[in-house]
Amino acid sequence: MTADAAITAADVRSAALSLPDTTEKLAWGQPTFRVAGKIFASLGDDETAMGVKCPREDRAGLIAAEPEKFFIREGHDDHYAWMRVRLSALEDEAELAAILADSWRQVAPRRLAAAHPELDVAGEESAGEGEG
Repeated sequence: MTADAAITAADVRSAALSLPDTTEKLAWGQPTFRVAGKIFASLGDDETAMGVKCPREDRAGLIAAEPEKFFIREGHDDHYAWMRVRLSALEDEAELAAILADSWRQVAPRRLAAAHPELDVAGEESAGEGEG
């Protein structure tokens, strides 16, 4: 992370809401971001981390490679295709956008995702690669 690239909750909100057909809805007292009614991202209670979709088979490798950035909330994320990202560990807004786009693609209806090939971040550093 660079000192001047501090990612904030406002950056998460802006990047998430810039994705096609995304809405924001409070759930469990936290902002969640949805496409087709399905959550693809959320902000944590203290707004220092966000939750994103991540295939369970990819999650361990990402966490092992960058434990300062990626983690799971024990007892909550264990059994779901979900992980957390520390905002302070993100390099810049481009990395934030790539992670959110990857999470969005995992949840978005196929037709909607296919209509936005520019959001296909497979092969880039992101929170999990592959189809959703």
